[in-house]
Amino acid sequence: MAIKTANNNSMSAITALPSGVSAKSMVLLSTQTASSSATISFTSNIDDTYKEYIFKFYDIHPSTDVKSLSFQADTGTNTSYNQTITSTVFFAQHAEDDTTTTLEYSTGRDHAQASSFQTLTIDAGNANDESVSGTLHLYDPSNTTFVKHFTAVSSSPTNGTHNSTMYTAGYFNTTTALTRVQFKMDGGNIDSGTIKMYGVV
Repeated sequence: MAIKTANNNSMSAITALPSGVSAKSMVLLSTQTASSSATISFTSNIDDTYKEYIFKFYDIHPSTDVKSLSFQADTGTNTSYNQTITSTVFFAQHAEDDTTTTLEYSTGRDHAQASSFQTLTIDAGNANDESVSGTLHLYDPSNTTFVKHFTAVSSSPTNGTHNSTMYTAGYFNTTTALTRVQFKMDGGNIDSGTIKMYGVV
């Protein structure tokens, strides 16, 4: 099998891909902006059009201090958002004054066949200069043969003096198509912020 190579030496100078190589593109499907919102729900455009959906959340600001952004999914027109999840979570943390550095598995934020919302971020503060940003990938949610995998990474200020990066991965243990996704804080409202949903071609 021949190795495919770019036609130019510099990535910034590439004008074409070699034959047989295709570039993925993201199609913006929906944008929702929070304003003291209890939940943000995406209830349309999640279907078999795309094999991957990406949710990007920007400057999510909790109304209540020390809270985490979380998500769940559901099937059909159901709105219980209680699908069974198995997941794994770890995080890295670094203090502004360099006194604390942490890298650990996050017991309590993972799921073992649980139907509660899956945490995506470490506890975020609600000060004016604090917010959460990150990305969630949902893979092939319309598949009716296999479980539905997801991965996520986020960055958030914690305790006012730490940066925390959290990595989450897992699967929804259902062979029924997922059609909707909901986000919320694990306490209080989403004071402000934006979440965008993309389909990956």
